[in-house]
Amino acid sequence: MVDRANQPVYPSVPADRQFRGSDENIEDSGPLLPDHVLRRKKRIKLAIYISAFVVFEIMIILVFALVVMKARTLKVMLGTNVTFQNFETGTQARPSFDLSFTAQVQVKNTNFGPYKFDSTNATFMYQGVTVGQVTIPKHTAGMRSTKKVTVTVNVNSNALPSTTKLGSELGAGVLTLNSHAKFKEKVVFVFLMKKKKSAEMNCTMTVDSSTKAVKSMIC
Repeated sequence: MVDRANQPVYPSVPADRQFRGSDENIEDSGPLLPDHVLRRKKRIKLAIYISAFVVFEIMIILVFALVVMKARTLKVMLGTNVTFQNFETGTQARPSFDLSFTAQVQVKNTNFGPYKFDSTNATFMYQGVTVGQVTIPKHTAGMRSTKKVTVTVNVNSNALPSTTKLGSELGAGVLTLNSHAKFKEKVVFVFLMKKKKSAEMNCTMTVDSSTKAVKSMIC
């Protein structure tokens, strides 16, 4: 037989403390919610996530429309790398000029889409009088790039009146020509949307008659 006298004796927990411990565990775990309340909370949380996503998408679209889809004005200019094939000028007493040269028309497109333009005429003038014209052929300036079109220009003083200051200019060793061209076509966005955009070229070219080279080009 087992000697109960030698067994350890443990103090018994009062019944009221046992019940209090059970109640505290129930309170710590929180009140139990019905299923329909839990489902409602999930639906509210999902609606919040969807609303935040929609707002984010709207912001993305607005930024895309204001920045990417905005049609910017193109910059058209004559390059300074002008090569003369013919360069004949008269004297101060009998002023005249007859020039033939190649130049680059540069169409700078900063848009997020290609710029397609038809052929157009560039007019060269001396003191407001047309002294030559050249046709710039149809081309496309790629997205955020510069299209360079080489043209051959012939200008002469045949149409100038005798009242111009050509003699004094040639006496100073310079010849100043103005050029103008207007481009009217469209910028294509995402291969679908097209926005019409015009661009103009207005340049003043000063030629040194002694070196037969471009002294300055202002566009």
